[in-house]
Amino acid sequence: MTLPEVRDRFSPNQAQRAERAVIDMLVLHYTGMRTAGEAIERMCDPEARVSAHFVIEENGTIWRLVPETLQAFHAGRSSWAGSSNLNEVSIALLSRFPIPPDRVVGHSDIAPDRKSDPGELFDWPRLARAGIGTWPEPASGLAHRRGRGVGVVERAGALSDLAAIGYPVTAAAETAVVTAFQRRFRPERWDGRLDAETASRLAEVRAAYDRARRL
Repeated sequence: MTLPEVRDRFSPNQAQRAERAVIDMLVLHYTGMRTAGEAIERMCDPEARVSAHFVIEENGTIWRLVPETLQAFHAGRSSWAGSSNLNEVSIALLSRFPIPPDRVVGHSDIAPDRKSDPGELFDWPRLARAGIGTWPEPASGLAHRRGRGVGVVERAGALSDLAAIGYPVTAAAETAVVTAFQRRFRPERWDGRLDAETASRLAEVRAAYDRARRL
């Protein structure tokens, strides 16, 4: 596979990985800044204490800010599938690291109480069609169940599905976690409510993740 040209602009915001750290996670971000240049300047500012391994401009130009062997300061306080300190194990290249589909995540997936990127407009289905991540197509008729409430038993099952997928479910962050899930897997409405549509979508996604993890 031929990789596109990568331009280097190294950031001082980096650290050594733990000696036995295994890179097995891809975390995707969206900066929200006006230009890629502004984002790069921010991530190269030592006072900002923030960085990423790579920045991709809208025209496809790729900038490497932190070498793959080192930690970038991008995930912050985060958790996925029971693991924390995700800066240790995350990167942005599937061509050189065996990253499983269930560990391709957005920043809001691993830090739902703090982050909303890459956002509800990010094209997760297109990424999955390219072999990156998991996107189960919603079952037909799902939208017709919109608005119906979820009872206690269904709510418990839905929260169990969220945790099984990998989301850091806590009582304090329940609404934020549901919102993060909706932004990614039901982006047409992300109100944080565990309605019947969300519960059905959760079951679909959990089943897809379970299948991916058995491969």
